Amino acid sequence: MLYLSICFIGFIFLFILSIFLIFLGFYFIMVDAVYFVEWVIINFNSSSIVMTFLFDWMSLMFMGFVFFISSLVILYSNNYMCSDLNINRFILLVFMFVMSMMFLIVSPNLISILLGWDGLGLVSYCLVIYYQNVKSYNAGMLTALSNRVGDVCLLVAISWMLNFGSWNYIYYLELLKGNFEMDIISFLVVLAAMTKSAQIPFSSWLPAAMAAPTPVSALVHSSTLVTAGVFLLIRFSVVFSDFLNIFLLLVSGLTMFMAGLGANFEYDLSKIIALSTLSQLGLMMSILSMGFSFLAFFHLLIHALFKALLFMCAGMLIHVMKDSQDIRYMGNLSNQMPLTSTCLCISNFALCGMPFLAGFYSKDLILEMLSLNYVNIFMFFLFFFSTGLTVCYSFRLFYYVLCGNFNMLSMYSLSEYKLSMINGMLGLLIMSIIGGSFLSWIIFPTPLLIFLPFYLSILVLLISFMGGWFGYMISGINLGNSLLSMKFYMYSLFMSSMWFMPYISTYGVSIIPLFLGYNSYKVFDSGWSEYFGGQGMYMLFLYISKINQWWQYNNLKFFLMFFVMWIIMIMFMMII
Repeated sequence: MLYLSICFIGFIFLFILSIFLIFLGFYFIMVDAVYFVEWVIINFNSSSIVMTFLFDWMSLMFMGFVFFISSLVILYSNNYMCSDLNINRFILLVFMFVMSMMFLIVSPNLISILLGWDGLGLVSYCLVIYYQNVKSYNAGMLTALSNRVGDVCLLVAISWMLNFGSWNYIYYLELLKGNFEMDIISFLVVLAAMTKSAQIPFSSWLPAAMAAPTPVSALVHSSTLVTAGVFLLIRFSVVFSDFLNIFLLLVSGLTMFMAGLGANFEYDLSKIIALSTLSQLGLMMSILSMGFSFLAFFHLLIHALFKALLFMCAGMLIHVMKDSQDIRYMGNLSNQMPLTSTCLCISNFALCGMPFLAGFYSKDLILEMLSLNYVNIFMFFLFFFSTGLTVCYSFRLFYYVLCGNFNMLSMYSLSEYKLSMINGMLGLLIMSIIGGSFLSWIIFPTPLLIFLPFYLSILVLLISFMGGWFGYMISGINLGNSLLSMKFYMYSLFMSSMWFMPYISTYGVSIIPLFLGYNSYKVFDSGWSEYFGGQGMYMLFLYISKINQWWQYNNLKFFLMFFVMWIIMIMFMMII
């Protein structure tokens, strides 16, 4: 009898569903169809609870891509998590995670969006603390509490939407553009999306969430948790005011720059890829704030493909390197693991925007639309410099991991024998090559003619070449005390630690309450106020009661003296 594991069954189910949804999304684009499905859950005394679903080409294609990536991730987990005794629990948690994302994608209603939004937050906490050690607990708590801020913003937006009579925000967007109340709601939604998509100042949880198992990271950082905020903003982008767009452009541009800068100083393989995710999220949000929501969605889909592949390759490397994640211990892996190295190279080049790979079709279009648009020199610098930084850390990773000498003690244990992991990677490899052109033909049926001056046309190539050359140069640096970063230690610490954001998010939040608590304890519980307060009153009453007791325990002459004294006082009062 053939034994079918939960991973294989989940893979087959999700893969078939993803193919169906992607082709249904293509059909909806061609016929320009939108379906609203209303399901009356309960109807009692003219009060009804109705669940509304919105099916358009955007939600169907996004659901198809999420199911496609999660199916391959589950297939990949069959080998990656094979030594885990609770693999069934792990796969069920991943299923719950994907279903929460489905709720968020198809909901035109803020209440049902909150169900998916909170589902993502709760299940992500369970997955981040899956390995059950102190580091995982700290990372999970940072993730959960950072996302709580966004949940509160969403709850306030829900309560504010009571003024409109319904929570189906999709009906009001065109009508209430420029309305003051809708400006407040959209600002709250932007704040919520900033926490979920880890924009400044909520960025520190994203690298910390790498404490989760690598298949979860491949799912979280490509198509689910972090893209939920971007997708919500794409839905709400119609009503954004000019001030809100400028604010979002500044924050996302700085996030993109900060993440690219930090990745060039990082030596942890998983954290480099996590920071590259942060950089790409900043790119999506910044182009969204400039008014190109379709372009942001296009990059969101393509980025999901090559970033999931990048995480799977990293997971394979970590798996065969006996759980070592430091890229300084790697090297010359292209000889030992050729197939994984090929996948890593292609996903890295797609991330850099190499021509005719998936990332080229969205990143090049974004940068050309930026050059074509009215934007100030500061944002222009942030975009292009961040693109150079992306190529720089990608080439640095490439040279550290795949070239040079092998830096571990033994290299005889390296092998690519995990067939399920390879199959999961190959599915995404094909899409990382052909997915960009295929999607651009479908989503943009009319070719875009972008005519730019020669120096702007060549600028993207120039920046990419410079970034690649610089990444090659810094990959050959020998480690030691003579490093330039050691001479300027505080500057390199500032840039490598994401501008001190993890310290601010952890110590910065807890140190003030702890300091106030210590001072109040020192002043109130251990100081003069205790002496003059509760303890002082207690000692005073104790002393008085002792005196009273002493009076009452004495001999008869005291009572006789008091009796005579009272008689004299009464007689004196009667005379008066």
